[in-house]
Amino acid sequence: MILLPALNPSEWTGPTGNNTYLLPGNPSILIDAGVGHPDHVDAIARALDGSSLNLVLLTHGHKDHAAGVPALVARWPDVQVRGGAAGRLHDGDAFENPGVRLSALYTPGHAPDHFCFVDTQSRDIYCGDLARAGGTITIPASKGGNLREYLDSLRLIKAMNPPRLLPAHGVVIDHPQLVLDEYLAHRAQREEQVRAALSAGHTTPDEIVAWIYPRLSTALHAAARESVLAHLTKIREDDEMSEPL
Repeated sequence: MILLPALNPSEWTGPTGNNTYLLPGNPSILIDAGVGHPDHVDAIARALDGSSLNLVLLTHGHKDHAAGVPALVARWPDVQVRGGAAGRLHDGDAFENPGVRLSALYTPGHAPDHFCFVDTQSRDIYCGDLARAGGTITIPASKGGNLREYLDSLRLIKAMNPPRLLPAHGVVIDHPQLVLDEYLAHRAQREEQVRAALSAGHTTPDEIVAWIYPRLSTALHAAARESVLAHLTKIREDDEMSEPL
């Protein structure tokens, strides 16, 4: 496995941008496409050392993961693309070359089309935007994000007890159980904060963001608002389910 940064740094994506992972062999497999930065495409070509890129697997269709597809197709016209809007994936779809066998695992929540890819030999999981080290994951509720599904996906991966998570942002996660427990605890704490904000009379997502994150960077405000909206949706659903018939 060769980690190749997509070279799209930002507060959202991290100092080197998205991670893409090249699995050399026949067929050669790239997990996530990046954004089409020419130096990223050149780095993939160098790592292939004269071979073609045969298959691109997208963890989901968000632009920082999928916008690079046209540049990859321009460089390698015969490359196949699966995932996102480019080509449908199904839970359990298998992809392999002489060095690796991957199984697609449906993990919605961050996006309705989100998949992880499980290395069935090492049990490592290429986890896309399910988790990252040293940060949290936005649940873009207005664009199909669903907090309840996201929590279920976290619990699914936790139950699989992988030795490593290989995320789309940040460093490789060598202690997945610790990180996943922190993620679940963080979401439980955030729900308590949102409920407290509601009790204090803050009723709109923007009011709740200001109450919970008083020193938040302006660049991250939209992401926080989306996650608050996801929590509000879950709280409403929970309250409706708890009402007596």
